[in-house]
Amino acid sequence: MEVPGDARAPEPGENQGLKPCLLRRNHSCEQYGVAASCLEDLRSKAYDILAIDKSLAPVTLVLAEDGTIVDDDDYFLCLPSNTKFVALASNEKWAYRNSDGGTAWISQESFSVDETDNGAEPKWKNVARQLKDDLSSIILLSEEDLQMLIDVPCSDLAQELCQSRVTVQGLQNTLQQVLDQREEARQSKQLLELYLQALEKEGRILSQQPESKAGFSDETDAADTGLSRESSSEIALSSQILTALKEKPAPELSLSSQDLELVTKEDPKALAVALNWDIKKTETVQHACNQELSLRLQQIQSLHSLRNISARRNSLPAELRSPKRAKRDPT
Repeated sequence: MEVPGDARAPEPGENQGLKPCLLRRNHSCEQYGVAASCLEDLRSKAYDILAIDKSLAPVTLVLAEDGTIVDDDDYFLCLPSNTKFVALASNEKWAYRNSDGGTAWISQESFSVDETDNGAEPKWKNVARQLKDDLSSIILLSEEDLQMLIDVPCSDLAQELCQSRVTVQGLQNTLQQVLDQREEARQSKQLLELYLQALEKEGRILSQQPESKAGFSDETDAADTGLSRESSSEIALSSQILTALKEKPAPELSLSSQDLELVTKEDPKALAVALNWDIKKTETVQHACNQELSLRLQQIQSLHSLRNISARRNSLPAELRSPKRAKRDPT
């Protein structure tokens, strides 16, 4: 059920610290209005309201619009009232729901399937709907999704977003800027890595370290990989994510925020086996993914905070928004 958007302001003496939220299970259309004082309170109420078995703990709360994981109270308090949350049990993955009110659900995993094979609608329309709900989700998109929206004909994207062509052209320019910024960041990281490799190589030459040590290290990595190869089947990452990790320079810049979250939660040993990497390189990439994810979530939080401040400012009387200034004494 929906929570009325024009709910009355709380009277003195009422719990004014409660935030109204909308809560539902994954792959479900039924929404429940919940008032929670903090993130843990909302998570606790989700078990009872959504009839989630305690054996499926822990429950992860994500934003329904883009799958962003909400695990910080400060971020939770910055979100606007009636924010829609999806409660994911321990064995569930977030799935994107069509914003047109239909019952069709398209999981993130199925996005990689060629839509022309089964007559489904193009993938770019699902991504466009995320932007239609919240433009700040640009930050969360993968490079593939950004490029896909840039390549869509302006008229088609304008029709999908119900915006003018001029507005959509500006949006596509912004998407291109975001893509260019990530590429610049990637090139900077590559240059830094080359510099560090040169320093390391120079240090090895000066210290005259025997090559046998490096050979032994390689053999150890190979042995470790062989011992752990049986655990490779436990990897939950899609082949698309694994390919990006193996082939893309600075892969954290290529992945969506949801993919970054999956990478950071993966067991380092199992991931090292799947990628045929040593454990040190794997942990370094996971750390880079975690940093990129934290940066994007901070940006989203800042945008939401600015939006809330702007909304409060616009709700003030005109004379308070633009107070008249006293005339200056000409003398």
